[in-house]
Amino acid sequence: MPPRNGTQISEFILLGFSEDPELQPLIFGLFLSMYLITVLGNLLIILAVSSDSHLHTPMYFFLSNLSLIDICFTSTTIPKMLVNIQAQKKAITYTGCITQIYFLILFSVLDIFLLTVMAYDRFVAICHPLHYMVIMNPRLCGLLVLMSWIMSILNSLLQCTMALRLSFCANLEIPHFICELNQMIQLACSDTFLNNMVMYFAAVLLAVGPFIGILYSYCKVVSCICGMSSAQGKYKAFSTCASHLSVVCLFYCTTLGVYLSSAATQSSHSSETASVMYTVVTPMLNPFIYSLRNKDIKQALKTFFVKETTNRPVVLGLKTYPDGRGSQGHKHSLACGPFSISTDTSADHLQKSL
Repeated sequence: MPPRNGTQISEFILLGFSEDPELQPLIFGLFLSMYLITVLGNLLIILAVSSDSHLHTPMYFFLSNLSLIDICFTSTTIPKMLVNIQAQKKAITYTGCITQIYFLILFSVLDIFLLTVMAYDRFVAICHPLHYMVIMNPRLCGLLVLMSWIMSILNSLLQCTMALRLSFCANLEIPHFICELNQMIQLACSDTFLNNMVMYFAAVLLAVGPFIGILYSYCKVVSCICGMSSAQGKYKAFSTCASHLSVVCLFYCTTLGVYLSSAATQSSHSSETASVMYTVVTPMLNPFIYSLRNKDIKQALKTFFVKETTNRPVVLGLKTYPDGRGSQGHKHSLACGPFSISTDTSADHLQKSL
């Protein structure tokens, strides 16, 4: 069958995990639960950081940005899959597929950049503690996040522009639950050499490069920790890095597994498993990894919820007399924190009190 231009394609078919109708409710419930946990957990991290002034530091600024990106990352793929399962259809439009690829690449690269920036933040905090606040000033932190967004957007635009030039034949079935760039390239019946070169070059430059930077930062961190004389100082320094290292290992192992498995074999099962790990499981586990090991986050959340339950206005008013003496004079309101106290300064009332 002759190839068709990409702009003439109406939709792709996402085969998903299983075609067994009996498994669809189980898959729907499982992914809906993971999605809700991901959104709620990351929202709590953002809430804790924004509500506690003690957490307005570079480390928690980057952490709140990571939580926001994880929410967007998961929202790129899971809602569409849940809608397809509920509607019992597997189709996704050509435009929808390209859009999903764009945001999937955007947020995955943003994750990588933010993990790299967080590693640099830990390097400065442990290896140069006296100059930490000078080096990691608000202007630099904002620039690092802004540059991460700009580079991620440009990379996504390049990858999607390259995908738009592909032509496809009769087979429009994607053996996956989401639209991934490498899966779309494998379906193309036009020349994909340039697409593969750009995709793998970007993977090396934007994934392997930052990973080397993270390794270098932590080599310096480990060297500094080993040079500390205090055992308590070593434990505290290591505990601040342990959560970040866990997230880095989980994210990189699953992300690289997607592309390595697709390059080494045509089987889609291993690619699907790795994709679930880095698109669903990793964003879901990040809040638990950071909050369960972080006393500051737990204390901020505890303080916030305690304050919300007790931060209700209480109005204290003086008794009104039947003869109307309390209606003369003036009433003043004194506000003190969450309390509003109403006082009556009428002359009759003051005379009676005396």
